[in-house]
Amino acid sequence: MAMTFDEISQRAVEIRNKYDDLNKTRRGVIWNEQQLMAGFVGDVGDLSKIIMAKHGLRGMDDIDEKLAHELSDCLWSVLVLAHKYGIDLSEEFMKTMDGLDARIDKEMKE
Repeated sequence: MAMTFDEISQRAVEIRNKYDDLNKTRRGVIWNEQQLMAGFVGDVGDLSKIIMAKHGLRGMDDIDEKLAHELSDCLWSVLVLAHKYGIDLSEEFMKTMDGLDARIDKEMKE
């Protein structure tokens, strides 16, 4: 099922809200932005290990399945952080891509 970027972002926030409810109920705490970022860094570390395994530098089973999962986890973290900071990631992504495109075009002409 293909989803739009906005639908993906909304789903990420829905799941984050459910985790907030769970954590508040079980632990009496909701993760703040710094804790979310720390979780993201952990996910990036896991992704790094999976990429190493993909290239034969580590032993690991089900590499492709784990790679897909961890990339999704990392995307989820980015979407949640963008939401927490009020950033329209869709708009900012296009601005960034336009800037990169212009830089590449400029360097190709040099």
